[in-house]
Order: sequence, then structure tokens, then C-alpha cells
Amino acid sequence: MALPRPRCARSSGLRSQRDPFVLAPRACLRLGNIKWVRKEISSNTLPSYATWPVSGHRPRRTLVRPSLSRIAVALSISALAFSLGSCATTPAEPARDTGTAAFDVGHWPRTFTDSMQNAVRIPAKPERIVSTSVGLTGSLLALDAPVIASATAPEGPDADRDGFFKHWADVASARKVDPLYEVGKFDLEEITEQKPDLIVVAATGADSELGKIGALRKIAPTIVLDYADKDWNELSKLLAEATGTEDKAQQNTAAVAERISTLRAKLAIPSGTTASLISYAARGTSPIAKAAGPYAQLLSGLGFTVVSTPKQLDTSTQPREDFSFVSYQDLPAALTGDATFLLAANKKTTMEFTADESLAQLPSVQSGSVFPLSAPHLLDYYAAQEILDYFEQDFPGLSSSELE
Repeated sequence: MALPRPRCARSSGLRSQRDPFVLAPRACLRLGNIKWVRKEISSNTLPSYATWPVSGHRPRRTLVRPSLSRIAVALSISALAFSLGSCATTPAEPARDTGTAAFDVGHWPRTFTDSMQNAVRIPAKPERIVSTSVGLTGSLLALDAPVIASATAPEGPDADRDGFFKHWADVASARKVDPLYEVGKFDLEEITEQKPDLIVVAATGADSELGKIGALRKIAPTIVLDYADKDWNELSKLLAEATGTEDKAQQNTAAVAERISTLRAKLAIPSGTTASLISYAARGTSPIAKAAGPYAQLLSGLGFTVVSTPKQLDTSTQPREDFSFVSYQDLPAALTGDATFLLAANKKTTMEFTADESLAQLPSVQSGSVFPLSAPHLLDYYAAQEILDYFEQDFPGLSSSELE
């Protein structure tokens, strides 16, 4: 079927670990599967803010960034993304559940048990949803959920002037989603003015507002979901239960599954072909997809066998299902796949990777099987479609004669 193509308390700016996605200008801020910052931040100068009008929306706070080594995206990102680190001073978080709902589909009120095991009563099908997580906004939009406002990312290669990720920014614009504050500049007044009937919060990541839950609950029912420990369709299913959009979630899952099946037959990847997937940070710490993570599951559906990083090379300070974090010097031991896919990359990134002398002996570099994926770290419905577009339209095929 044809599918539309979508387009922490102050800590002196210290980093919690050598993790390219961790920045702490306020209260041990943890960048989730979002790819804003892809290299070491060399300045402790906090950013200043200015205001400018944006056509079609209220003025939004726009980050005027100081001297940073490089600002690439917001994990995951994931990564955004995108939840990619923690601070030593952060209190231990309660155990998370995957999120469940206790109700009959189509009936209201309903009680939704979120990822923090909060039983949240939602009195009626939401009509005015505010997302405090830019990492979750795309998943809500894919469900046709009535998002009226969202937190935003800094404008950059992967976020437009409104601060929306480019792979779903056109959808947000068409639906007149209001840009709220930029991540790290929580504004309770802005949220209150929206008069939401449901507020969505991320459990982890730079866009998490767990510390503001008490204040948010005084405004509207507030649910917390973790986007770092589940694949996109599982997350979609949970959001659908909270927003009454179960049919749309099923349609999206079925559509992507059908497309993956069709492409698998078309690509005919040789059995046993291994793949590594990395968000390459030259000379820095790079996240590498785990075999059980969302991206690995997508590539596995297409016929690849994704290889995980050896545990001893993972520098992550907390358990996670999606990415391992590997130092630059350990990349040759971690990237053992027959093919390597570069996340949040383009042809220039690919050239930099293949020209890196430290990586010259990688199997994928030797065989010429290194490929860029422009999708962000956080895999949602729109990012999945973007990746499938690449494999359908632009993937040149494996270069190694041993794999053919």
C-alpha cells in the first residue's frame, strides 16, 4: 500500500560520562535517543536565549548556542534519542513497567498504568494533548492523536526552525502544533496556557520532566512513558491505549510490517549476513545498536543479523536495551558486521568513516559495505518509513562478492 512520506539541579555543565549525548546544563540533563550533540562539549558557558517570531506559530524561545565543538541533533535520538546517560547525583529511579491499560477499548473513563507504574485516570478521550517530550511527539502524531503543543529541540540539521524533528515536522506544521519551550527550559506557564486534557512525559532522556510530575498533575492527567526500552510499535500501542487511537496504531504496525516483508523478498540479503549500526562520532564515544534494540529489529526484519557490542566494551552507566556506548579506540573490536550502517548520517559522514585510518581494517570498510541512514536515533513510525524508503529507493546492495 502507498504510504505518505513524512518529511539536570545545576551542575556547571559537567558531563556524567564520556557519552556524546549527555549534557548537564540543568539538573543532570540526560539526552535521550536524540542526536543534537554528537561530540564533546568543550565550553561550560551556559547558552543564552532569544525570541523571534515564527510564521504560523507563537514565538518560541530559540537557543543562541555558545561555542560548542559540534551540534548535530537532538536521540535519539534517539536518540533525542535520544536516556543515553545518567548523573552520579541522580536519585535511583523506581523500577519501570512497560505500561499497561485497564479498560475496554473505546470506553471512557479508563485507567492507564504508565512506565513508572502510575495508575492515571483519564476521564475522556483526549482532545488537547501536550507533549513535554519532543522524542515522543512523533509517535503521537503518527497516531493522529490531537497534539496541540510540544517541547522542542534546538534548530539544527535534524530540527527545523520550530524545533520539530524534520522527519515529522511537516505533519506538526500541518496540524498547527504549537512549539513550547526548548528542551532544558521547562515552562509550566506555557503548558498551563494550553489547557491540556492529557500531558505526556518521557521517563528518560534530555526531554524528561520527571521532576515536574507533581506540578503537571495539577493541570491535567499526566502519563510517563520510556522510549528507550521498547520498539516503536510497542511504544505506539501504549500511547494509543492512553489516547484512544488503537485502530490507528494497528494500521501503522501492519503497514510497516507489510512493507518490511515486501522489501525482504526484494533485497534477498544472503542468510547469515551480519550488520553493525552506529551513530559515528569521530574521535569520540559512539552509540552502537544492540541486537535486541528497535533499529536492530528493523534491520533483522530485512534479513540482516545485527551483532551486539561485547559487554566489556560498553561504557554505559545504566542498563539499556537500545544502544551500547563505545570509545573511539574500541570501535575496531565492536564493529564486526559484514555491513555497517551509519545512523543520522549522509554521504559526507560515510566518507569520513571510511577514510578513518583506525577503521580501515573493518570488514565492512574492506568490502565497501558502509551505508548512511539519515534517520534519527529515536525510531518512530516516521523514522521507520524513512529507513524503508532508503532500502527501497537508494540502497545500492552489498558490495562484497563473498556475500553475493
